[in-house]
Amino acid sequence: MREPCLMKLLLDYFPIILFFLAFKLYGIYTATVVIIVAAVLQIGIFWLKYRRVSLVQLLTGIIIIVFGGTTLLLKNPIFIQWKPTAISWLLALICLISCFATKKTFIQYLLDKTITLPETIWHKVNYSWIVFFFVIGIINLYVVYNYSTNTWVNFKLFGIVGATVVFSVLQSFYLAKHLKTDD
Repeated sequence: MREPCLMKLLLDYFPIILFFLAFKLYGIYTATVVIIVAAVLQIGIFWLKYRRVSLVQLLTGIIIIVFGGTTLLLKNPIFIQWKPTAISWLLALICLISCFATKKTFIQYLLDKTITLPETIWHKVNYSWIVFFFVIGIINLYVVYNYSTNTWVNFKLFGIVGATVVFSVLQSFYLAKHLKTDD
């Protein structure tokens, strides 16, 4: 039986939510420790529950540990602030490479067990995610270098997560128009 969508969404975003809360209560360095611990716990929970961890979760966890650890080691928050850009651009790169190096696009690999689409649509969707991830990375850097750390933390939770949810909903409407159905 599949777990409820809300529960999975909560587990997916709980490191970001904990980072936000820890920042508001204790500051950037405590929040950085919290997100590192939360990411490790998240990976551990997924491993215990499903006996697997997705590539995205693993790469995100590694980036959190590396950028967060560098922030703590050098006492410079810029590294943790670059983390969303690093993750976004890594996902854009994975999507781009999948267009040429694999039989399936990355987005198709993630979704083809649940939906069936024509090959051209998979490529269009994959390219749209490449653009989305690239743009989110640029916007994150804009906020990092032009606003306060407090504004960046708010943007990280509400802006990046909100934009991802809105983009996903828009994608689902686009996908619904092109779904293949069994006759």
